[in-house]
Amino acid sequence: MVVEPVIAPAPIQPVNLVLDATFFSRSDGVLVFRANSTNLYWQFISSESVAEIDAALTILEQHGYQFASVTLDGRRGVIQLFQKRYPQLPIQLCQFHQAQIIRRYTTNNPKTECGRYLKLLMQLMPLTTPEIFINLFETYCELYDDFLKERNEQGQFIHRRLRSAKRSLKTNLPLLFTCKYYPELQIPNTTNSCDGSFAHWKQKVKIHRGLRKDRRNKVINYLLKQGSSS
Repeated sequence: MVVEPVIAPAPIQPVNLVLDATFFSRSDGVLVFRANSTNLYWQFISSESVAEIDAALTILEQHGYQFASVTLDGRRGVIQLFQKRYPQLPIQLCQFHQAQIIRRYTTNNPKTECGRYLKLLMQLMPLTTPEIFINLFETYCELYDDFLKERNEQGQFIHRRLRSAKRSLKTNLPLLFTCKYYPELQIPNTTNSCDGSFAHWKQKVKIHRGLRKDRRNKVINYLLKQGSSS
């Protein structure tokens, strides 16, 4: 089900686009596009597909929107979509999402020195420069290279979750500090604008537990429209 909200007139200047999705269940969610604390467009979705994002971008363009940057999570397909549609557009991966990925792999209380280093590194990410962070990550890779290569008697890697955490950070590193490379654009370093909006209207919807899905969606649609005029 695609909702056609009233899209505010596009500003003259390109906007810093932020997009994210939230789900009520595995196949029941909302995809939201925001800029300047305003909801530009949204869709009720069963999955966060690249095709739906592509279609939404076309709708925004038809309404006159241009983009100075985009901040999103780290899904490869979505990144590739933006790189294909807008080859020169600065792309910022959400630092909060990256920290969550690392936390899932290392837990809140890492048992190893290697894991504790990663946890500290993620705490420093929003506070430091790209150069310092990259140097610290390279030091991490050198310090724990042998540790992460350890195998058990069956030849399997012992620290697979830590290896996955390292691989995720290494893969996403080129796009984690885009906001620092373009300071004049004031690019958001997280999708917290969306997350904060989600928390606001989810709390309101929770008050009306037991609503049928179509009625619940009408409530969400109303709240998102209110956000479009903020």
